Amino acid sequence: MDALSVLRSRLPKGKHLASTYALHRPVIQRAITVSFVLYILGNSYYAFARPQANSSSRTSKRSSKGKGKDGKPPRVEVDAVFYERLSGLLRIVIPGLKSKEAMLLVMHSSFLVFRTVLSLYVADLDGKIVSSLVRAETIPFLTNILRWLLVAIPATYTNSMLGYIQNKLAIAYRTRLTNEAMKQYLGEDEEDGAKIYYKLGSHRSSCTEANLDDRIKNADQYVSTLLLHYKFETHAASRMITVDINRFSTHLAAIYSNLAKPVLDVILYNYQLSRNVGAEGLVVLTFGVQASAALLRACTPRFGDYASTEAALSGELRHSHSRLVESAEEVAFYGGEETEKYIIERDYFRLVKHINRVLRMRLWHGIVEEGIIKWLWGALGLCICAIPVFFKVPGIVANDMGTRTEGFVTNRRLLLSASDAFGRVMYSYKELSELAGYTARVSLLFDTMSDVRKGKFQKQLVSSADTDSNARVLRGRGKVIESEDIEFIDVPIVSPNGDILVRALSFHVKPGEHLLIIGPNGCGKSSLFRILGGLWPVYGGIVRKPPANDFTYIPQRPYLSLGTLRDQVIYPHSRQEMEDRGIADRDLYNILAVVGMEGIVEREGGWDVAREWKDALSGGDKQRIAMARLFYHEPKYAILDECTSAVPLEIERIMFEHATSLGITLLTVSHRPSLWQYHSMILQYDGQGGYVFTELDAEKRLALQEEKQALEQKLLSVPKIKERLKELKAMREERAQSPTAPARHNWATVNHGVWQKYPNPHSGHVVSVDVLDRSVDPVTGILRTERVLGCKQAAPKWVVKLLGGSDDAFVREVSFVDPQTSRTTVTSVNLSLSQYITVLETISYEPSATHPTSKTDFRQTAEIQSRMSWKTIGDRLEMWSVDRFSANAALGRLGFEHVLRSLREQREGQPMRAIS
Repeated sequence: MDALSVLRSRLPKGKHLASTYALHRPVIQRAITVSFVLYILGNSYYAFARPQANSSSRTSKRSSKGKGKDGKPPRVEVDAVFYERLSGLLRIVIPGLKSKEAMLLVMHSSFLVFRTVLSLYVADLDGKIVSSLVRAETIPFLTNILRWLLVAIPATYTNSMLGYIQNKLAIAYRTRLTNEAMKQYLGEDEEDGAKIYYKLGSHRSSCTEANLDDRIKNADQYVSTLLLHYKFETHAASRMITVDINRFSTHLAAIYSNLAKPVLDVILYNYQLSRNVGAEGLVVLTFGVQASAALLRACTPRFGDYASTEAALSGELRHSHSRLVESAEEVAFYGGEETEKYIIERDYFRLVKHINRVLRMRLWHGIVEEGIIKWLWGALGLCICAIPVFFKVPGIVANDMGTRTEGFVTNRRLLLSASDAFGRVMYSYKELSELAGYTARVSLLFDTMSDVRKGKFQKQLVSSADTDSNARVLRGRGKVIESEDIEFIDVPIVSPNGDILVRALSFHVKPGEHLLIIGPNGCGKSSLFRILGGLWPVYGGIVRKPPANDFTYIPQRPYLSLGTLRDQVIYPHSRQEMEDRGIADRDLYNILAVVGMEGIVEREGGWDVAREWKDALSGGDKQRIAMARLFYHEPKYAILDECTSAVPLEIERIMFEHATSLGITLLTVSHRPSLWQYHSMILQYDGQGGYVFTELDAEKRLALQEEKQALEQKLLSVPKIKERLKELKAMREERAQSPTAPARHNWATVNHGVWQKYPNPHSGHVVSVDVLDRSVDPVTGILRTERVLGCKQAAPKWVVKLLGGSDDAFVREVSFVDPQTSRTTVTSVNLSLSQYITVLETISYEPSATHPTSKTDFRQTAEIQSRMSWKTIGDRLEMWSVDRFSANAALGRLGFEHVLRSLREQREGQPMRAIS
């Protein structure tokens, strides 16, 4: 009873509170709605636009070190670093409020708002259509259907324009970024000497990798298709400019509509929904959505990291393929197919493993995401839509079935649209994470190019660079002074990886003093040229040199661009620039005549024919084109790096004489003694950090060189001479001990033994003997026999792989027995590998002049000659054939002695004595 009395006493208070709430409900509704809008805006800013609280402390670490504590690249997150990078890129893609991109954004925003308004109208119209169906009202139903068809016109136009403007925005962003990248990468004009494309390039010189900054790993994975519009072509940073900038631009254009449109939809749809079901439902809806959203955010993996990693792994795979294509010939000669296959498969499976891992994460994330967004939020929405049906909401009259159905359908349509907007907001965080990954890569490209332009390089150095003396050299910078002469004063020659090749180089070359540079590989010859060309930094001392455009560099493998035959000679000039210099095609023809290539114009079809010249021309023709290019430009200085190695000596002589007659000062790297006569100075490296710079006396040096080569050749032959001497001594002792030497047999016995020489226990390599012909000349009485000997001996692997040989070999043997002069001649020549080498052996037997009835004179000679145009392989094949012939000849003599001994003992009826 006491409890009931307490409840009765509180009922008036509850009624009073309810009546007070009902009286002030409009104000409370507006307050809740405004609070909801502010909450949505604030929460969106907190989730997407506001950096994480602890990210600022990581900003300096990430920008300064570039790596985390574990040595791995830092994680890509939606934090202060991302927004700092994004703001820098936005200043490039949207340079001002009056720019084309800003106008496109305004148009895009207008269409986004208009589409939301259309969606609200369609939701209300949808409810009216269903209501007229429930009430069976024909005229209102047809009227609403007509409205539905009419509203489709602006709706379809709006949707199409949104996609069109978004794509235009992506193209505009990409164009801005690409132009800025090209401006930094290749320079704003011809006077820009930064040559960023070279310093980031992953190309290789003879001794080291020539890029000066390795923050962009495998730079060729990061301008190829876009560079066709420029004078230069390169592989460096191509992936970043062509692929990553494209992906960044596409994601940036999409992220605006994926963020702004859902937030706007959430506000407008929920505002309309609050008017239909009451603002109180928004409170319940907000708490449910926020709780589930927090759970979903906690379950979302780091898709930004994964997108960046996948792009890097794809680039590494592409780099492995490009390496194989560029070095196909070298790989083929080495037989490195299995190694290259392993490298490509390794990179591919690393990429596939990463993709599979991300797919598994996306699978479980998709399950959780759909369960929360679609099903959980859908159930909550149905409950919200049912409020006007089960509860009396002030201001909403729902007496009949048609009105309730109209309200339910409209509210459900609004709720589904709001739920979809909530879902797109949640999805957008994942897209924002992916944008962070592409932003990191594009920002890295621009930051690296900016640092390289300022002379700031980051590269993994060799261990010697950590020593105090070397570190001081690497931290220093020298002076570069423009001058007519070339003078180095105490200039350290440093490779890009920090290896000090020469600690202090000093020399002076005046115009007309041609300099020859020689030394072993990796001693600093190419590094000197790169300093002269302004490609590498000067770490100390003073360099006096002409500007870079006074130099022309011609490497051993010249570069041939895409274009016509004329373009190859005048590169990098255009035809208009050539004509502005007063040069016509006839002048180019005369230049080609100097290098002996005037016939190429008619052969290839004229000056305007375009081909892939690097494939159409041989190595020698490429070098001739490069020299013709030199004669066209007529620079003050020419850097010639083994540029005539594939050119005949006579053409080489004409080239150098013509270059000197044009007044071009030559800086030549070559080991050909024939070029010494064209140089007056020499710079010789010893490969140990030392050098000698002096005048060059070509005749004296040539004589010393010939003497040195002769002595070296003799020294190289000493081991072979000793080995041969040892063999001869052994044979002499064996012959002295053997009573059955060929010289101790008469001519008839030896002649008989020739036909029974094979098989024998010493010449096991001869496995078959086939007689092709045996005849007697009726006039001279000479017996002629032709046989084919089949041999089986293991050939070296390099012979089998390179020349296609095998263990089986065949020899053609022809013998003549002249009974009148008592002379037997046996000649044999190889049939196998005869297209590469000829081994002609001649053996003669005739009675001894002093003991004609009991002894026979034996003579054996061999002529071995290579037929290969490749001198190195030909010489090696000759040396192998000499060794093989010497070994087989020794075995043949032992075998012949065994046969003669056997014949003698058979004739005399004596048992054959074992031969040791």
